[in-house]
Amino acid sequence: MLLIHYKINTMNKLAIVVLNWNGANIIERCLNSLSLQTFDKFQIVVIDNGSNDGSRVILEKQQKILGDKIHVIYNKKNCGFTGGVNIGIKYAFKHNFDGIALFNNDATADKDWLKSLAKILIDKKDVGLVTGLLLHENGKTIDSSGEFYSKRGLAFPRDRNQPIEKSKNSGYVFGATGGASLYRSSLFKDIGLFDESFFAYYEDVDVSFRAQLAGWKVYYTDKAIAYHEQGGSSKKIPGFTVKQTFRNLPLLYIKNVPRKFILSIGVRLIFAYWLMFFNTIRYGNIYYATKGWVESLTLTP
Repeated sequence: MLLIHYKINTMNKLAIVVLNWNGANIIERCLNSLSLQTFDKFQIVVIDNGSNDGSRVILEKQQKILGDKIHVIYNKKNCGFTGGVNIGIKYAFKHNFDGIALFNNDATADKDWLKSLAKILIDKKDVGLVTGLLLHENGKTIDSSGEFYSKRGLAFPRDRNQPIEKSKNSGYVFGATGGASLYRSSLFKDIGLFDESFFAYYEDVDVSFRAQLAGWKVYYTDKAIAYHEQGGSSKKIPGFTVKQTFRNLPLLYIKNVPRKFILSIGVRLIFAYWLMFFNTIRYGNIYYATKGWVESLTLTP
């Protein structure tokens, strides 16, 4: 038992999985920030999701600069966020990494970002995933300080758009953003990888939900700071965020909400979902909202 305890609380080797899709204009600054991390026992694993914008030229240049610190896997097609990061997680399993960080290609990290996350997993044996203070690119407002799942069946980033002065102290939270968090490898071995049915959006809340139900804890540390250009990838596809929201919210509910809360949360979700739907129509997004709703009917947990 002592050996198991030691392995769980040691972060000797970390993989930082970065998913890239047509990010030629942003991936270099992302990788530059990760290469400067003060926690030096890591390898950057870039999954290029079928980019056709010249990303490969930049990634090959980064490989020459960073050497063994970076490994790049090229997908022939866009496998979505879930399919892409799962490839990176499987690579980390194969090479015996203790922890796996996920980091958006449209984000940059403070130099102590990884060290601050790793310290939590080393110190707190009940924590399976840890997230940090993800700020907007300007550094003045908050993108996320963890994820919530409400009684209305809606998931949303905690503290989004609040000024940095109102950021919360470190502590336990419901969920961690897939854009800048660190997971124990053993967590994924316990609960499984990201559910590829989601493709993108709410897949990180799904993992956090499954982790909580399996007895793992999620922690937020205000010491791990990163900066995010919100929508740096998704805004390249018109209506993508709207479609995925209406597509994936019902799946998140059906998969994870415990039986005793099914009715109470379900009634609220139906009301909130259609209120959001009709509000979206007011802003001219009827096509994408309807497409997301129709696709949601085909998804099964």
